Amino acid sequence: QVQLVESGGGLVQAGGSLRLSCTIAGRVSYYYVMGWFRQAPGKEREFVGAIRWRVADTVYADSVKGRFTISRDDAKNTVSLQMNSLKPEDTAVYYCAGDFGGLLKTTSDGYRYWGQGTQVTVAS
Repeated sequence: QVQLVESGGGLVQAGGSLRLSCTIAGRVSYYYVMGWFRQAPGKEREFVGAIRWRVADTVYADSVKGRFTISRDDAKNTVSLQMNSLKPEDTAVYYCAGDFGGLLKTTSDGYRYWGQGTQVTVAS
């Protein structure tokens, strides 16, 4: 069983930055794919970005490309989401997700393991 714990959410002004972290409990597999998703009130959960643990390649949603960066830290078993130039429309609960597999997955049904979510609020 894989357990994921997010941290780092909060309130920030538009144009500001936040860094979210997702810690993976237990032994990390180099075949993990880790994703970030978000869900705003009244909206469906949407893909933000993903990273393959072994090669650290990434993919991003168009809405966050150039502003958000995903990275992973082997020593800390952590995946991070650095969010810059935040906009009010980035306000949502952010979730990290994980699963085994060789492809960068961009849909929520590609992930079996989910964190509890962390709130990000961007004030205008």
